[in-house]
Formats: sequence, C-alpha cells, structure tokens
Amino acid sequence: MTVLPDDGLTLAAEFSDATREQWQRLVAGVLLKSGKEVGGAAAEDALSTTLEDGLRVRPLYTGHDTAPESGLPGFAPFVRGSRAEGNTVGGWDVRQRHTTPDTDAVLADLENGVTSLWLAVGEGGIPVASLGRVLDGVYLDLAPVALDAGAEVESAARELLRLYEERGVGRDAARGTLGADPLGFEARTGQPFDFAPVAGLALRCAEEYPGLRALTVDALPYHEAGGSAAQELGASLATGVAYLRELTGAGLSVGQACAQLEFRYAATADQFLTIAKLRAARRLWARVAEVCGAPGAQVQHVVTSPVMMTRRDPWVNMLRTTVAALAAGAGGADAVTVLPFDHALGLPDAFARRIARNTSTILIEESHLSRVIDPAGGSWYVERLTDELAHAGWEFFQGIERTGGLAAALRSGRLGQDLADTWAARTDKLAKRREPVTGVSEFPHLAERPVERTPAPAAPSGGLPRVRRDEAYEALRARSDAHLAATGSRPRIYLAALGPAAAHTARLTFASNLFQAGGIEPVTEGTFEDSGATEACLCSSDALYEEQAAQAAEDLRKAGARHVFLAGRPGQYSGVDAYVFAGCDAVAVLSATLDRMGVS
Repeated sequence: MTVLPDDGLTLAAEFSDATREQWQRLVAGVLLKSGKEVGGAAAEDALSTTLEDGLRVRPLYTGHDTAPESGLPGFAPFVRGSRAEGNTVGGWDVRQRHTTPDTDAVLADLENGVTSLWLAVGEGGIPVASLGRVLDGVYLDLAPVALDAGAEVESAARELLRLYEERGVGRDAARGTLGADPLGFEARTGQPFDFAPVAGLALRCAEEYPGLRALTVDALPYHEAGGSAAQELGASLATGVAYLRELTGAGLSVGQACAQLEFRYAATADQFLTIAKLRAARRLWARVAEVCGAPGAQVQHVVTSPVMMTRRDPWVNMLRTTVAALAAGAGGADAVTVLPFDHALGLPDAFARRIARNTSTILIEESHLSRVIDPAGGSWYVERLTDELAHAGWEFFQGIERTGGLAAALRSGRLGQDLADTWAARTDKLAKRREPVTGVSEFPHLAERPVERTPAPAAPSGGLPRVRRDEAYEALRARSDAHLAATGSRPRIYLAALGPAAAHTARLTFASNLFQAGGIEPVTEGTFEDSGATEACLCSSDALYEEQAAQAAEDLRKAGARHVFLAGRPGQYSGVDAYVFAGCDAVAVLSATLDRMGVS
C-alpha cells in the first residue's frame, strides 16, 4: 500500500507537477492545426486578449502570477471588502433609483425588497417641493435616502433634514447621503459649482448626523463619457482628493472628511473586470487615506452601466444587468442599483422595476452570493487583474494631479480628450463587431415590435457626453425605420447561396446577421428579380467561390443588381464590388449600403 504525504491535497501526489512549458507545447500543437506555427511563450501570447488601459489577459494564471498581499476583509488595504463580515449579515443594500414623484412606485419597491432609495431631485427629476409627498409613508428611520440633486443639492438637503425633524427621526437614526458632488455636476454640465454650501452640509452632518454623508464621488460621468475602468478609478480618486482638500480647509479633520464621502462606480457585463475594479478602488482609496493620516474603508454604491443598455431588443438588458449585479456583489459593493431593462427607452414601468429589484433579491436570497466574503479572492487571475488595474488607475490619477487636479483637467479639456480617445478606440471595435452587442450588432431581430415607454425627463447636459455601445447601430436602424414608415417596407438585400447547405449556411447566417444589424432585410428565397432588392451578396465556401463566384456575380448584374457583395475574405473575383467578413467595419459597410439604396 502506498502512503501518500499528508500535504493537504493528496489525490494527485503520485503524479509529477505539470510545467508551464508542457502546457505551452500542447497549445502550440493545437495552434499548428489552425495554421499558426508558434511555440513557447509566443503560443501563450497568441491566446491572450488585450483590454483597455494596456491590460492583457492571458489564457493561464498560476501561483507564479504574483500580486501584493490583499489582506483580510475589513482591514487595510480593504481589497477584500470594507467590512470584516462583508455582506453576509443581510446582503448588500438594494438601492432603487426614482426620477419622478411617484409615491406608489417608491412604496412598491420598499415593500418588495428594496432597502434604500436613490432620488433624482431638481432639474430633470423630482421637484424639491415634492420630496415630502414622494416619501409619504416611508419609514425614514429604516430606509436610507440617497439624493442626487445637482445644482439644487442645498435646498434638497434642507428639505430632507426638515422631513427627518418633522417625522421624529432621531439624528443618529438618519441614514443615507445628501449627494453633493460639485465636480460631478461640472463634469455633467460644464458649469462650476461653489463648494461653500457643500462644506456647510458636511460640517452639519459630521456634527449632528453621524449616519449621513454629505458628498458623493460619482465616477459615472466619466464612465458614461466612454472612459475605461482605469480612467474611472483615476477620476474618482482625483475627485475624492479634491473633496478632502476642500473639507479639511473648511475645518473638518481628515477622518471626518473621509467619513463624508460615498463613491459611485459602474458595473458592466464584464464581470471579472468589474470585480477587479471595485477591489482596486478600495485599495487605492485606502492608500490615499493612509497618506492623509486617516486610514479608512471606501463606501461603494455600484450602478449597472447605462453605457451597455440597448434600445433594440431591450429584454437582453436583463441578462446584462444580472451579470453586472453579480459582479458588483462579488466585488464587495455596499449598495447596488440595478437599472431597469427599459432604462434607455424612458421611464420604467412597474414590471421593469420589479425585475430590477428582484435581480438583487435572487442573487442574495436564492444564489446566496452574499454569504461568501470576497468570493473572487484567491483567484490568481482576479488578484493579478486587481493589481494591474490598480496601477493603471493610479497612473491616470497622477496624470490628473499633475495638471492641477480634476477641476483643471475638466476645464482644460484634457480629461474630456482622454475619455474621447478611449471611446474612439472602443467605437472602432464596436463597428468591427470585435465587441459584439447581442440583439444589436449580433443576432438582431428586425420583426420584433419596439418597446415603447414614456420619455424620461432630460438629464443634465453641457459637459462630458453620454455614450452608448449601441449608438452607431441605433442610427442605422433609425434610418431603416424611417424608410419602413415612408414606404411600407425595409431596404432589402438578396443573399445568393451557392452550392449545398453545408457549403453556404455559415456565411449565409453571417451575412444575414450583418445586414440586419443595419436594418437591411435579407431575402434568401426565390430569385433576385422577385426579391425587391437592388443589391446582392454571394454566400458559399472558398472552394465554390473559385468555381462559381464570377459567373454568379455576372448573372446577378444581368438581373439588375447594382452592387454585389461576397461574404468572405477579399479576393480577386470578377464582378464582385465589395467583401464582408469577420472583422470588417460593419458600420461603414452598412452606412454606405443604405446611402446607395437612398435610405436617408
């Protein structure tokens, strides 16, 4: 009988350890079958993925991929969470956003799982005078309130504090945030905001309301302007540091000033990047607080990304927000807002709000996600990604500080240009469908009835732009919709399949999806003459193209086709005008096609 060593994991003790070199050789063998002759580290590099901020995700992580010690939950540097118990006691704070004075909707949320309210007050939101009516029936000592009042933060804060007094809520029982964010307001509107009244609110909260925070460090304006994860982190750090300077200058201690800040970040459907971003954010702020002499944990409110929400096939947004909410919870967020799936279309209906709040409820109560503290901790990939993202965020923060701080970076236009450059690079990937958007650039459904909602109040504007991943394709689809309304039919393209199904199905499906992404209806049955199309696309295998493409293109032209595409890599086929293939600029192709078809 073999006695295995008692080393904690004995099942594989009789086998020698596999080496990275052995794995690389196996990878090289697989790549060779696909025509790539590489070996060693080059084989591993071939499977790596480049992210924004210069980050590179490798296909394999091992214990040799070191990262700094992440500490213990609830202790500096707070990578593993701001509290020792994490969210295990009752889950994260489920925070629902409201922009209209709908008391019934507020109460319905609180009665069905929501634990705090995020109220947009003032221009484009709930009138300050209606705040009392909106909160009628709300137990303010049980349900924290987070205000988002923009330029009207002082009057909104006074009204909320008055309601606390009027309804007998003890000052030590008041919870939430007054939401003052002067730099965030300037980022949104381009208008400077006087910090003096904000400092007054912070002093009052520090002295009288221990459970209230006066300021929000909102990173959403930078995320919504197209910023990367590191840019979002760097901008939030610069904002937080600017607020510390102002608050300490107004008479608060560093500890009091830190306690007045709540940070807001976006969660995307890239779950690992979101988890790493939240962990990195706590580590970075812990470093800032340590240098300032008041070590403390960052309080995080995380919102599912508005940038990823689509207007077409909005039902898919439920899946996106579910993944994002899971990432926020796994990343240690203190409060999570799941935006309703119809957020991009206007005001959400009762069903959309219900799905939004139940997303968190299912993750907490049924999936038991909150029962594990820092569930991603110990993953070599997540720990390394957290470290690399922290360094990238810190570098961007230092760049902002070198220009004189966030206000100076905003006013000089440098920050806006940095964000625009990042978004331009991402727009190129979206246009080439290297970042697919399901239901929009991939697998669109032209016959689906549009989801209609009451338009939402106009959001503050004038500063940084608000972008969406679907915007280029949305513009194309809008042109198609206008054509449909004017003529009774959509622009069409005839897909000419050559050879048996085994030869043409893959490229026929590819071409069908591609053209539908621009609102162009593919016709696959009958002849070109009967299709009502003016353009055509050949679909088959490379072998059949060599034999039949030229003749098929000539036949289509004789039948009246003004432009002939071929689905495949560019070649030298007589009669073919253009090629569509994986990685081509789909937006440019579709826009030019609609132009030729006279679709304005």
